[in-house]
Amino acid sequence: MKLNILYITLIFTCSALYGQNANRDYKSAAFDGTHLTVEVNDGRYLFKPYSSEIIETTFVPSNETFNQNSHAVILDPTAVNVNYSDEENNINFSTPNISVIITKSPFQISYYYNGKALISEKQGYFKSSHEPMEMVQGNIVADSTEKIEFNLTKDEVLYGAGARALGMNRRGFRLPLYNRAHYGYETKSELMNFTLPIVLSSKQYMIHFENAPIGYLDLDSKGNNTLVYETISGRKTYQIIAGDTWYEVVENYTKLTGKQPMPPRWALGNFSSRFGYRSQYETEATIKAFKDAEIPVDAIILDLYWFGKEVQGTMGNLEVDRDSFPDFEGMVNRLKQQGVKTIPITEPFVLTTSKRWQEAVDKDVLAKDSIGQPFTYDFYFGNTGLIDVYKPEAEQWFWNIYKDLANNGVAGVWGDLGEPEVHPSGLIHHTGTADEVHNTYGHDWARLVFEGYQRDFPEVRPFILMRAGYSGSQRYGLIPWSGDVNRTWGGLQSQPEISLQMGMQGLAYMHSDLGGFAGANLDDELYVRWLQYGVFQPVYRPHAQEDVPSEPVFRSEKAKALAKQAIELRYQLLPYNYNLVFENNQNGTPLMRPLFFEDNNEVLLTYSKSYLWGEDILVSPVLEAGLTQQEVYFPSGSDWVDFYSGDIYKGGTTQTVQLVDTNIPTFIRAGAFIPMAQPMSSTEAYNPNDLSVHFYYHSELDESERQFYNDDGKTANAFEKEAFEILEFEAEKDGKWLEIEMEAEIGINFKSEDKRIKLVIHNLERMPKRIKIKGEKVNGIYNSNEKTLSIYTLWNISEEKEIRIKL
Repeated sequence: MKLNILYITLIFTCSALYGQNANRDYKSAAFDGTHLTVEVNDGRYLFKPYSSEIIETTFVPSNETFNQNSHAVILDPTAVNVNYSDEENNINFSTPNISVIITKSPFQISYYYNGKALISEKQGYFKSSHEPMEMVQGNIVADSTEKIEFNLTKDEVLYGAGARALGMNRRGFRLPLYNRAHYGYETKSELMNFTLPIVLSSKQYMIHFENAPIGYLDLDSKGNNTLVYETISGRKTYQIIAGDTWYEVVENYTKLTGKQPMPPRWALGNFSSRFGYRSQYETEATIKAFKDAEIPVDAIILDLYWFGKEVQGTMGNLEVDRDSFPDFEGMVNRLKQQGVKTIPITEPFVLTTSKRWQEAVDKDVLAKDSIGQPFTYDFYFGNTGLIDVYKPEAEQWFWNIYKDLANNGVAGVWGDLGEPEVHPSGLIHHTGTADEVHNTYGHDWARLVFEGYQRDFPEVRPFILMRAGYSGSQRYGLIPWSGDVNRTWGGLQSQPEISLQMGMQGLAYMHSDLGGFAGANLDDELYVRWLQYGVFQPVYRPHAQEDVPSEPVFRSEKAKALAKQAIELRYQLLPYNYNLVFENNQNGTPLMRPLFFEDNNEVLLTYSKSYLWGEDILVSPVLEAGLTQQEVYFPSGSDWVDFYSGDIYKGGTTQTVQLVDTNIPTFIRAGAFIPMAQPMSSTEAYNPNDLSVHFYYHSELDESERQFYNDDGKTANAFEKEAFEILEFEAEKDGKWLEIEMEAEIGINFKSEDKRIKLVIHNLERMPKRIKIKGEKVNGIYNSNEKTLSIYTLWNISEEKEIRIKL
């Protein structure tokens, strides 16, 4: 460690000649054993480690007191082994992995990870005139802003800043931090519903700016190797987060801000959704159409017609319109009996024309104006007030509405317009102004719902679909979507990038309205390709304006047939996908992963046309019309097997693959086990005890192992309650024999059952000479065209099972 510190100090001494803020003078330092305080002429710096890979820095100007309230961070600082030294001109404050070096004169702060330079403050904190941006004119209004400025190296690729459509490398942009919807966007959107104060670097570190008020992130827009965080007010706090791999960086961030609870298993199924179902009859008729077409479906989403007949004038009713839904509770129950959950939309606006306006005024649940009256204003849906989710009485009032819906059988919550869509600066919340809480409003709305479920339905896993949130929102079970994307090829092209970026920022369930939302574009090729891509995105939810149907049952016969095929594959992959849910819950691991997470080819740092779905599935969506072939890059470190043809592609190469209309290019990592389910009408009919387990044999691999998690799909915190099973599959070559071992870890509170396993081994050139289970010879079925061997067996998972195959 001492040699490492010396090495860092020598490097830093050479590079720190530039200093950061010429007017900032070092005064003194105080170390209390875990935290460091550095006094300077205009304030003080506070350094706090959260772990050996996470360190927090706060600057407190001389005229301010430190605000310790955090919206995002929940990790308790642990007893980290900290090294501190105060030398002639340098202070070193380091954990076993991260080092902070403070040069006294000229003053500068720099960060290192295991001896590798990460980033340094340039000017650090300063205040200067606000430079308004036209796209947020009237939204971000200030005479001056507070900034924290950093040095970048010239070759860094930058990610983050929430959900945007900019290309994977977001360097070169100055981006507002002001959640706002962008209706009908396509390949470029600089401002969307989730603006997160997060920057990730290709040098494998993250900066999270821990401050709620609105502002900007400048990712070197002037081309002078400078990163600037800018805000109208609030904390000058940031965390540096690093790791040895990209997976570790994301895991460390989600340790800091919270892991995503596992959603119910049905959330992985197909949703029926549109803007919107106007009546009980139309709702039930739509599900009947799915059933008649034998297309699996797990949920139906009711847009705003459930509480009013008109788009305008009724928002805030938040109660069933009995004219259109005379037997709402009966409908919900009948759908439930068919394995279909009901999810109604809600918004945080209460219009002055709504049935609940006077109740909201009397209960004092609305945000206020400067003289303490409900703040009212006009927007598209009417004249409105806004529910103040920061006020305890309003939180309880709002939750009681959700509680009543849940008691009537409603299975999830859809929160729309939660940026909030219109949020005047003069509006005052219980805890601050609109500008101070604008970006965290959706975050705290999700918290309200999540905590309500914890109190009143503690055994239920909530489903919370929200259009806006903040860093750390994943811990409240928030499931984001990418907003009102245009129903065009351009709209589809931006979707992988948005989901990949958000997964890196902790919100791993980012998904799109499959088929596109905005406009009346009837394009069956686009529709099918979008739904085929959706098989490998976190939530499968076609949704659109009603002029053109979003549901496959109302499209052309060809589109319906191809959509059905995609949806059926989605359900077949349920055991594989459910394990991705578990991995995310445990480690923060994204479901969709950029290829550069595993391959250090520099070209991949800006690549999003293909991605990994979990560890073992490589997906290359078809993003343009009329294509007959496209290039696919195959990540190095593995060979890849075409999921449909069985052809093998060498890792680290780019190949041209032929396209067909029945699927998009999909490849399996050589050596992978992929469990697949039997056909089902909804996840209610899923049988985890009847599985096809596909092993992708490769002659150059000597061993391979995978694990797959299972529980009842609905109990909250099932893993922590020991109500689970983990199925383990291992392949190992022993001379001319291939051995497949199956064993299980079973939680003490899980009732396990025997498994019917169809083991399918791919890429076998000929029928094996012999197959043995427990020493007994058994038969298998060899398919010479597909080069697969199928073996059927019954597995008592309380015992290990071994299958030996002589090649």
